[in-house]
Parts: sequence; C-alpha cells; structure tokens
Amino acid sequence: MAVLERVSLVGLVKATPLGSCPKGEISLHSDKTRAMSAVEAGRISVLNGTSPGGLSTGTEYKVFSKIVEVESTDAPELIDFTDTVRQLVSESGVKNGQVSIYSTHTTFSVMINENEPLLLQDMEHFLERSAPKDAYYGHNDFELRTVSMRPNECPNGHAHCQHMILGTSEIVPVIDGNPLLGEFQRVFLVELDEPKPRQVAVQVMGL
Repeated sequence: MAVLERVSLVGLVKATPLGSCPKGEISLHSDKTRAMSAVEAGRISVLNGTSPGGLSTGTEYKVFSKIVEVESTDAPELIDFTDTVRQLVSESGVKNGQVSIYSTHTTFSVMINENEPLLLQDMEHFLERSAPKDAYYGHNDFELRTVSMRPNECPNGHAHCQHMILGTSEIVPVIDGNPLLGEFQRVFLVELDEPKPRQVAVQVMGL
C-alpha cells in the first residue's frame, strides 16, 4: 500500500520583506529561494532530469503523448474514457506524476464524474436546460455570420455554450503508476454537437 508523504515548506527558509534582507539571508520573493525551499524539502523540481540548482536527480523525467481517435454515435453522448486513460498511463512507464486529457474541439468536452445511468440522464437534461438546442444563437444565423464558415456548417451554437460549462480538459495525479481517481470518479468525453470523428490528446508526465 502506498504511503503519501506530506511535506511542509513552512520554516525551511526565513522570510524577510522584499528589499530588506540582511547580508547572508535570502528573501522568499526570489526564484533562488523558492528553488532552495523545494530542494530542502526533498521535493526537487525536475526539468530534463535536473533540479533548479543543477543537481542531478538520478531519475529520468518522462513525457508520453498520444492522440486518441474517438467516434461519437449520438449527441449528447457521455463516453467513459477511464480504462483508456489507465492503459495509457501504464504504457507511459510513469510511476508518479500526472496525466492530462485534452479535447482538441470546441463542442466535445472532458469531465470527471460518476457513471450512473440515471445521473447521466440528469446531466443530459441539465445541459439541454442550460443551452437549449432550439433557442436562438447568432452563431447559427448563417445569413449574418461570416467567420469560420464551412460548406457543410451545421447550427451548433448550443453545443459551444454547453462546452463552456464542462470545459476542455482534466488533469489527474498519477501515483504508483495509477491515475488517482476516487471510488466513483470516471473520466468522460462528452459529445455535444453531432456524431463525428473526434481527437483527444492524452499526455502523461512524471518520474
């Protein structure tokens, strides 16, 4: 069983007001002091295998990136992406760090929530109430709109507005090689527009 160590930086470096440091003391306002605090706490900020002070950590910092192709089949549609995230974290070889899940679209969201059928229906109804598909959106008025128009443009102002509520990405800590998700937490991709091919970027970073 993994034990999470809690490290406090309080008291590691004496804080003094900016511009009034006695000789030999360092203000916490300086970048050098913040770097020293991290090293003294045993938490070395790693960039390409070195600490801010130039000390080697002896561990390779990994960055693993992958673009995942997803085909949605309905809208709204909530796609449970959790198992794919776990698989990619395992492939990355990262034991401790974080994984980010990022949608490259403005009508296709990423969120963390519970996968319970009635709750998923509640979420769909909430999105519809928040930005109804049949409401007026200037974005859908093709007689007035002149920007970002395609030959097969569809009226999807509601999907863009719903996307504002849910967002584009999620970041999950990785501990002992596993995404740190709670008992009921699942990573969802949410189609808000219409069935179509989508791309999701997954990036795992850490040691």
